[in-house]
Amino acid sequence: MVQRFVKGDPVRKGVKIEGRYGTSINAAETGKVVYAGSGLIGYGRLVIIKHNKNYLSAYGYNKKIHVKEGDTVEKGIRIAEMGSDGNGKPMLHFEIRRNGAPVDPLKLLPHRP
Repeated sequence: MVQRFVKGDPVRKGVKIEGRYGTSINAAETGKVVYAGSGLIGYGRLVIIKHNKNYLSAYGYNKKIHVKEGDTVEKGIRIAEMGSDGNGKPMLHFEIRRNGAPVDPLKLLPHRP
């Protein structure tokens, strides 16, 4: 992890995770793909999954997207491949939003050693 969430900071609405170009990006939870494209500036190729009426997750900087809008995805399924940030570093931008507001993803995801 190269950047953590900071509440109220418009630049740190999620976390940035460095990795290898092409690494599988998997859905954090079951839900419906509500956006899959590159029309939002600053996120590159982006996937947004709505999990329920309160929560959604966003996955940015993808090399390739493997889902389309309207798809239902299961937790853990590959939705994309890791691409790179604006500086060419292999990276995933990951956000979770509750009722439209960004929240710290690390407080909601299972701890990984």
